[in-house]
Amino acid sequence: MAGRCTHLDQIRLDHTSKTGCEECLKAGDTWVHLRLCLTCGYVGCCDSSRNKHATRHFRATKHPLIRSIEPGEAWVWCYIDNAVAGELDAPGRL
Repeated sequence: MAGRCTHLDQIRLDHTSKTGCEECLKAGDTWVHLRLCLTCGYVGCCDSSRNKHATRHFRATKHPLIRSIEPGEAWVWCYIDNAVAGELDAPGRL
């Protein structure tokens, strides 16, 4: 069930073929889980990872929505509303 997110109109894409955190790959570092920015397609590491690149990307760009791109996970998080915005169970469908 969707939270109180008011930013769903900012979803521009919902999937990626990227398989790693863009910044960690450049630095030769590792990550725990991956997150996809639904506005621009940036892939960053989660807040359980040392570098927290997904959150850093939000702070730099203010792109509000990310989704997990871990196998079996489809949840969407809104940084601005600090809430789970729902799940993308099929391309483009929240």
